[in-house]
Amino acid sequence: MDMISVIIPVHNRQDVLPRAVGSVLKQKGVSFELIIVDDGSTEDPCSKLGAQTTPVSLPKECHALRIIRCPENKGPAAARNRGIKETHGTWIAFLDSDDEWKPGKLKAQLDFFAKHPDYGICQTEEIWVRNGTRVNPMKKHKKYGGWIFRECLPLCIVSPSAVMMQRKFFDAVGLFDESLPACEDYDLWLRIASRYPVGLIEKPYLIKYGGHTDQRSREFPAMDRFRIQSLAKILREKILDPEQEAAARKMLEEKAKIYIAGALKRGKEKEAEEVRLLIRNVIIKI
Repeated sequence: MDMISVIIPVHNRQDVLPRAVGSVLKQKGVSFELIIVDDGSTEDPCSKLGAQTTPVSLPKECHALRIIRCPENKGPAAARNRGIKETHGTWIAFLDSDDEWKPGKLKAQLDFFAKHPDYGICQTEEIWVRNGTRVNPMKKHKKYGGWIFRECLPLCIVSPSAVMMQRKFFDAVGLFDESLPACEDYDLWLRIASRYPVGLIEKPYLIKYGGHTDQRSREFPAMDRFRIQSLAKILREKILDPEQEAAARKMLEEKAKIYIAGALKRGKEKEAEEVRLLIRNVIIKI
């Protein structure tokens, strides 16, 4: 049986990490290793894991549990990349420290790949919980399966915590972009979806918890700034087919116009000019 490398990046969050780790250790019928990457925490995020991570308490499915301590807080992209470099598995699955898998998640994805050998990446549906209450995702967050590059352009519709993918994909498309403080997942999915189909398991195997104060979306409210960077980058790389390029160029133009107008309205002329310079070689007239 192919082994799965599970990577959990974490910065502090010692109160919720045990829930995430526990949901991994409850996965049955698979073979996995668990890698926790401490991204420069100011407190020990593993302090409340207790006996569940001792060698004698690990389930037979878990071949190893490793904790990697990074001295600096470099963000989720760097933490995930460090974890990827430490993996031994054929498959890689990510889990954010504030999220939780339902039982059977990893087995369902391996079964999907066995039935669909043309796919090397898939995600599951998910349940959203905000401030303790279950909420329904908006229409713009709808997940799709297959060749979904066009659907990935407006915003991130692939959740890292829902994904399993072949390790070799990173050799083909590169790792997470560590220059992006947010939307690093959006950036990676654009690169992957432009070249490969993305599978979708319509049963929800992920519970995503939101509403807490340390979410990246609260730290960076103007997230489209980073999506603009990703769109400009993938267009400069010249890896898209003509249809993909036209769709990406149109989306970049739409996002840039809105972002620049908003920056000017807030009196941030320098910020608006930075975006203009960023895309100057991709779109001429904005």
